[in-house]
Amino acid sequence: MAAYAVGQRGKGDLLNESFHKSGEAPRRRSAYQDVLDAPRHMVAEVVDGTLTLNPGPSARHVWASSSLGIEVGSPFGRGRGDPGGWWIINEPELHFGEHGTDIVVPDIAGWRHGTMPEYPDAEYLEITPDWACEVLSPGMRAFDLGRKRAVYAREAAGHLWFVGPGAKMLEAFELREGRRALLDTLSDDAAVSLTPFGAISFPLDALWPEDSAPTAGHGSASSDFAEKTRES
Repeated sequence: MAAYAVGQRGKGDLLNESFHKSGEAPRRRSAYQDVLDAPRHMVAEVVDGTLTLNPGPSARHVWASSSLGIEVGSPFGRGRGDPGGWWIINEPELHFGEHGTDIVVPDIAGWRHGTMPEYPDAEYLEITPDWACEVLSPGMRAFDLGRKRAVYAREAAGHLWFVGPGAKMLEAFELREGRRALLDTLSDDAAVSLTPFGAISFPLDALWPEDSAPTAGHGSASSDFAEKTRES
């Protein structure tokens, strides 16, 4: 069973974060069963024994995540126009730590075929991705940039991107000698050509719906079809 309902993407507002104050008895540590028992419309993640639940994302979040998946997944996941060699997956459920006690769901993640030679037939994945991307939202920003980011570092995920649809920005980090190094900060319509996907380039504004929607009659497959139909 996945950690989220089929068709639910990304992140939303933080709904539930277990904690205890000084002097109070700590609450029971959350485990995989809590993920299985979570409401079907929620994304459930567990880090350091704390269960975090959040609902589906905003429309801008969905656009950014799915558009990035297309820009990266088509050439690297499908090998269209080269270069191939990757598994690019939306919202995989990842289990890390001793006995899989940390459970996270990145918006997108990628594995080189050398890291994961075959696509597993499993409920969840336990192989550290070579690349992961989090699309930030107001409610989940602190979690994604804090405890979740620390999990990626501990598990030695080589590349980590953060996309901010509101600010129209992308920050790319690379793991170097156990520490995150900032590769670049891009904004607006900057060209994106960053490791591990430096073999391609795409405009960052492809991730912002108001900047990437085709104008009627220009760049639209449906409008091109309509024009050809009128001519025939």
